[in-house]
Amino acid sequence: MKVFARFSSFVFVLALALFASPVFAQDHGHDHDHDHSGHSHGTEAEAHGEHAGCGEHAEEGAYDPVSTVMNHIADANEFHVWKHVHIPLPLFLYAPEHGWTTGTTSMFHHGHHAVDRYVLNHGRVNRIADENFPMGEVAIDGILHEVETTTDEKGKTTEKDVYFACAQGELWKLDKPSTLDGGILGGGITSFYDFSITKNVFTMILASLLLIFLWNAVAKGYKKNEGKAPSGIQSFMEPFFVFIRDEVTKPMIGEAKYERFQPFIMTLFFFILFCNLMGLIPFFPGGANVTGNLAVTLVLAVLAFIVTNVNGNGHYWEHIFWMPGIPAWVKIILTPVEILGLFIKPFSLMIRLFANISAGHIIILSLIGLIFLFGDNGNSVGGAATGALIGGAFTAFMNLIELLVAFLQAFIFAILTASYIGAAVEEHEHHDHEHAH
Repeated sequence: MKVFARFSSFVFVLALALFASPVFAQDHGHDHDHDHSGHSHGTEAEAHGEHAGCGEHAEEGAYDPVSTVMNHIADANEFHVWKHVHIPLPLFLYAPEHGWTTGTTSMFHHGHHAVDRYVLNHGRVNRIADENFPMGEVAIDGILHEVETTTDEKGKTTEKDVYFACAQGELWKLDKPSTLDGGILGGGITSFYDFSITKNVFTMILASLLLIFLWNAVAKGYKKNEGKAPSGIQSFMEPFFVFIRDEVTKPMIGEAKYERFQPFIMTLFFFILFCNLMGLIPFFPGGANVTGNLAVTLVLAVLAFIVTNVNGNGHYWEHIFWMPGIPAWVKIILTPVEILGLFIKPFSLMIRLFANISAGHIIILSLIGLIFLFGDNGNSVGGAATGALIGGAFTAFMNLIELLVAFLQAFIFAILTASYIGAAVEEHEHHDHEHAH
């Protein structure tokens, strides 16, 4: 147990370092535009009208179920509690031509101030692309959202969300949240780098600290109760440890080698489980959609991929690149398939966890949204009551299902990872004998 606690600390620090990196930053709610020309002085302001649509943010307008749901499941630079009540988080922003800007999201005054050309747009930090915008703290009237429609040479029409900051009587085009994924996760390279503690990163740090504290307490319990029956938190956690050992690592990896990978599998299981459970808590410090974020599941899948293939023995690689006992012409066909399988396995881990957790959050938020849809944004009390009755009943049921899914998805990720590791470290003497025969 003591070894597991120490190993957990190391893996958590490594994973969190990757999570906080802008390389895997993900933005669910916006398309990333690379036009850094800012705004056209006068032209865009005339097209939209001076301060057109600016002032209060979209949350004061009509209820938009799609954007509301997507904003809630997306990562953010602050926790939104209610209306204008927000819990700020630390900001570490870097722009090559300016340097570092640090502070918390409270410096934006709920989105009514720009600081060093940075603004807060629905919980995410954006940057004003135009270099003519003054540095320092500048009051803004609000954020304007426009849908930009473009048509290519083939006549295909695409729509893109474009945001403008209304300040000093003009519209200033916003750059998008920081990403360095090259568009793989829906982003692109922007004019600044965001190393901030976002809502997801905060939740992962909290889950990591809780797990380290929990397993250190269990380790102390084993030391204190050596030779005695377990008690307290030790007796509560031991069934989980025994279950993962007897039902996951031993059967999948084998009696001889399972102890070597037990800490890693336990770390994956409990980290995913705690993040899932905290995501079901509807208030601070819960509510973050951690494992419903592709960036997080990507890093977990990459860790599983590295551990699996680094520990692969000669038989494992032989059966991938040049399978024994199979005609050469068949090997030419099967070898590319086996190589592709190396990447398909972690990819399936990534997508499965992301899709299941995101789907649950979307369904629950959609059911809650029935209150506003049936109530016609407060115009129909009877409709709101009907929406609350129907949505509340189904939400309670879905929360029970999601509680099961939280455990199930952690177990599936752990057992599949264990099975991949088991295939990589398994000895194949009997298979070689069969091929020779």
